[in-house]
Amino acid sequence: MTHDSLILAPTLKSLPEPASIVDSEVRFARDLARHGDRPAIVTPDGRAISYPDLDHRVDKVAEALGATRRLVMIEARNSLASVVAYLAALRAGHAALITAGDAPREHTETLLAHYDPDVVLNDSGHDMPEQRFRRNGSRHVLHPDLALLLSTSGSTGSPKLVRIAAAGVQANADAIAGYLGIRPTDRAALSLPLHYCYGLSIVNSNLAAGASLLLTEGSVTDPGFWETMRQQRATSLHGVPHTFALLDQVGFDEHTVPHLRYVTQAGGRLAPETVRRYARMGRRGGWDLFVMYGQTEATARMAYLPPDLAESRPGSIGRPIDGGSFTIADPDDSGVGELVYRGPNVMMGYARTTGDLALGRTIDELLTGDLGRRTADGLYEVVGRRGRFAKPFGKRICLDEIELLLSRSGIEGACTGGDDILDVHVPADADRAHKIVCAGTGLPATGVRVHSVARIPRLPTGKTDYLALRPAVADDQPASSVRKAFRKILPHRRITADDTFVGLGGDSLSYVKMSIALGAILDRVPSTWPTMSVRELESLRVRTNRLAHIDTGIVLRAVAILLVLGTHIGLFVLPGGAHLLLALSGWAFARFALAPSDGTSGRILRSAAVIAVPAILWIGWRATASDAVGIANVLLVNNLVHRDAAIGYWYVEVLVLLLLALAAVFAVPAIRRFERRHDFATAAAALALALLIGLGTTRTGSFTDLAFSLPGTAWFFALGWLLQRASTPAHKALVVAAIVALVPGQFGDFGREAIIIAGLLLLLAIPRVALPKALIAPAGLIADASLYIYLTHYTVFPALLHHLPPLPTLLACVAVGIAVRQAVQTGQELTRRQLSVRTKKTTGAAGSRASARSH
Repeated sequence: MTHDSLILAPTLKSLPEPASIVDSEVRFARDLARHGDRPAIVTPDGRAISYPDLDHRVDKVAEALGATRRLVMIEARNSLASVVAYLAALRAGHAALITAGDAPREHTETLLAHYDPDVVLNDSGHDMPEQRFRRNGSRHVLHPDLALLLSTSGSTGSPKLVRIAAAGVQANADAIAGYLGIRPTDRAALSLPLHYCYGLSIVNSNLAAGASLLLTEGSVTDPGFWETMRQQRATSLHGVPHTFALLDQVGFDEHTVPHLRYVTQAGGRLAPETVRRYARMGRRGGWDLFVMYGQTEATARMAYLPPDLAESRPGSIGRPIDGGSFTIADPDDSGVGELVYRGPNVMMGYARTTGDLALGRTIDELLTGDLGRRTADGLYEVVGRRGRFAKPFGKRICLDEIELLLSRSGIEGACTGGDDILDVHVPADADRAHKIVCAGTGLPATGVRVHSVARIPRLPTGKTDYLALRPAVADDQPASSVRKAFRKILPHRRITADDTFVGLGGDSLSYVKMSIALGAILDRVPSTWPTMSVRELESLRVRTNRLAHIDTGIVLRAVAILLVLGTHIGLFVLPGGAHLLLALSGWAFARFALAPSDGTSGRILRSAAVIAVPAILWIGWRATASDAVGIANVLLVNNLVHRDAAIGYWYVEVLVLLLLALAAVFAVPAIRRFERRHDFATAAAALALALLIGLGTTRTGSFTDLAFSLPGTAWFFALGWLLQRASTPAHKALVVAAIVALVPGQFGDFGREAIIIAGLLLLLAIPRVALPKALIAPAGLIADASLYIYLTHYTVFPALLHHLPPLPTLLACVAVGIAVRQAVQTGQELTRRQLSVRTKKTTGAAGSRASARSH
């Protein structure tokens, strides 16, 4: 369960550590050999790895990681190599970022790009992890207490991470081992993912007690899973609510695992009837059932229900773990309020950027987002989520209670809804489900809408994926505004909840439209939105205030093109807009064309084509009507050969030539790999190379060579590239130094240089700016059409200045550019649709011929 509301204090000012946190070391990872020759891990192929053997392996990797603290990313699987990697990072005092080893590659690449880990450890297919050092030392400032970073969104690659202190990891492991009574002779089945806090807590608590881990990635529905459990004499089994539904399917009973000592359940509420049934099963079979309650933000565990109370109090989460406590915030008349937890295992806070890794504790208590109450016997009950309520026909209904109502009737279901209708999703028995819900809630038949689905979608943790249910109501209810925006702006892509703008191939042109669209929907759009999933964007608060936030790069692009127009028309003399546009193009190149995914060269070539094709067509048309425009202009090389009189298209020429050159450079796999590991260094090298190329131009060339040619201006593009890659304070300081050192005196024109410097520093310092809502759409339109405004204004303003003053002429240039941009987009969409229709007809005809031949 993850919600922004979990942060009590919105400030990032570090708070004092709780008095109980005094240890900054994870003790269970420090000296594994102290447990003697007992097996620590049993691998999936049945090999037993002793504690001394495990200790040796961990020590070897820890030594390789070095003494300098690093950010270590672990692409984890349920394997010996992954456990060794995790323990080595803890032992050596590094900050371990755990991600799913089997996650889609774009999710892993998103985290790599966002947090830029110093080392990546992954499962090499052998017993020791593969180590990929991305640099010597570390580029990060890591807080001394920081030990663990876990995603709040399963394996979706979300950049939002939970920061957990070393002392919190140890405290939670000790508390869990204590109430479970874990013994050195125990053997725990680890079938839950290692990147999931529940799975990780099984590792921590069992190793802290000197017990053994049985590693497996098999499902409980796999017959081989149970054979392994029996052969390896498993003593504990662990699952989320969905696991217990699967256990029912395979016919699990009290005798399935003869040596079983206890079963644990967490990861969501289990129906009280199911709790009672498994508690009775355990009583007959001689094993205990522990119902547990926790969140990633609490390292894992906050409460547990003692097994002897499972039959009598199956709806309770029990009591707080040792060292923890609950309070009820703002209780109503029935004592129900938000459950607030305090304890040494509370996270240090969230991380959304690399700068957050240096922060200390930013919260001292955890607002769980769950509504609960304390009963007379001192136990706690959770009655629902703070946001899991609907109010159709004015009746306040807990959606979790509706799911329990269906479960009691033997129907698996998931509920969503709002203030107008209750949506119920079931794989079967739709009519019966409708009657049960109407009878149980008192709602009229029109107030409940039942959707038949193939299955209830699940997150990697086994919890219900409520956001994935939204497409099921698309025929009856509008899709989310965020998803609508994605579908409109990226119409040829299939949009899912886990997709990101970057992952879908969004470029610098579609980025403008998407940023504007999100700004119109959301109250505040994070600067990291291109790498956030649709699911995360949909969870943000909708826009309610009078100001809207917009990316600074979009505002600067709009301002820069207006400066170009105003200067050329004679409304004012403020040169430098085109050079600022070139730097902004370098910034966009780094952000989108170099996004971490395959096909970098192809993406760069597509970016070049998007600019070159309309430019060549427009300039080609102008060449037929003007003697000043010639073949060198049409071929976009005039800035190099100076053959034609029309030098004004230099910006487009330089940009296209740079993109073509860079597409060739990044076609080399070794260069792509180097850039992903050393992005700032690569940008710095590009800037140095561009400066060297331009050195001769600076010394011997004319002003035209200096200001309007590829050799003289390529470094502006590289400077924008470098600016985008500056993710740490040290890097940003270097970029500021580069701007201040390189731009002044470049043109001998203080005004031009001041505009460029101001724009770059603003882009570096303020990722997003707040503007009145009325200005957002015009700024977005102008920025989106900036290329077309630039191309067409040379034709428009000379014809109009004889009839109109400068300001109306400028407005007319903007309007023409926007109109041409819209016309081009309409043409592209019509062409895409025609191609799609032809493809379908061709496919259908081929299928018909194949069918005819088969008969």
